[in-house]
Amino acid sequence: MRSYDVTVFDSPLQLTERPTPQPVGEEVLVKIDAAGVCHSDIHICEGFYDLGGGKKLRMGERGVTLPLTMGHEIAGEIVAAGPDSAPVKAGERVVVYPWIGCGKCATCARGDENLCLKSRFLGVFRGGGYATHVVVPHKRYCLPIGDMDTTVAAPYACSGLTTFSALNKISRATLLEEPIVVIGAGGLGLMCLTIMQAMGAKGAIIADIDPAKRDAAIKAGAIAAIDPASPDAVARIRALTPGEAGAVAAIDLVGAGSTVQLGLDSIARGGKVIVVGLMGGEITLSTPLIPQRALTLQGSYVGTLKELEELMALVATGRVPRVPTTERPLDDANAALNELRAGNVVGRIVLKP
Repeated sequence: MRSYDVTVFDSPLQLTERPTPQPVGEEVLVKIDAAGVCHSDIHICEGFYDLGGGKKLRMGERGVTLPLTMGHEIAGEIVAAGPDSAPVKAGERVVVYPWIGCGKCATCARGDENLCLKSRFLGVFRGGGYATHVVVPHKRYCLPIGDMDTTVAAPYACSGLTTFSALNKISRATLLEEPIVVIGAGGLGLMCLTIMQAMGAKGAIIADIDPAKRDAAIKAGAIAAIDPASPDAVARIRALTPGEAGAVAAIDLVGAGSTVQLGLDSIARGGKVIVVGLMGGEITLSTPLIPQRALTLQGSYVGTLKELEELMALVATGRVPRVPTTERPLDDANAALNELRAGNVVGRIVLKP
């Protein structure tokens, strides 16, 4: 098999060729046909998360070891299974759930494998999708996609799942009746808009500094697209909410200190800011304002296997519009990461082995 691996943090990926692994126990081997390139791959490749104030969370401290094949948005076909695997159908086309826990702790028993402290995330703690093949610990993490295009299916494993899970943290009544604020119109932002349309949501007020991404958001159905760098950004957002009181909910898909603050400034009393992005930074929050505004600041980290099953069922209805997607050969993995790092990607890049 071939893969592009992180061998040294903050350095280009290196091509590796080795024998194709054979699944053991309950494992399943998937031949990869599509692997999405995600912004979190940049953090993994660089080797740290920015915690603000000069502090960094190093990947080694998080349990990431090298060499590592990144890539957690994976779609392909099952080609082999271990002797203890549940029955598989060779050639079955699947999207892979990558946020795999230990399977033994109380967190996993609740169905929250994505929050497990002994994670086995594909593309983070185990080999992932920047390759021709990937070993999946169990067949239950391989969700059938029928005749769905693998390029379309792969990004739902992270970009789609992450935004779907964040939307699930907002009451359905709010989504149906009031606009929400979505900060960031990159791959996640556009995916969020498409899923909201399929859910019958009222709509989203998008905030993004990039004019091209704001234009893409409007084309994808946003109510409005605001430049957060504008001095009147908060006033313009509030003007689009009932009574100009602010939004009931905001989803921050960037996760910088300034964007979290924008979310807090844009919500109404009793509102909620859901932080998804991992850009990095810090905020200062006056504690009396938390009860006085009755606000909620909540994190949302990818999503559960059950949520991916629900999302793929929604996608199968045909009601979820397609996000702009660019296909690139696997050998362009480094170039794709550089384009994403430079902010030059509208929608999603998918690598094709």
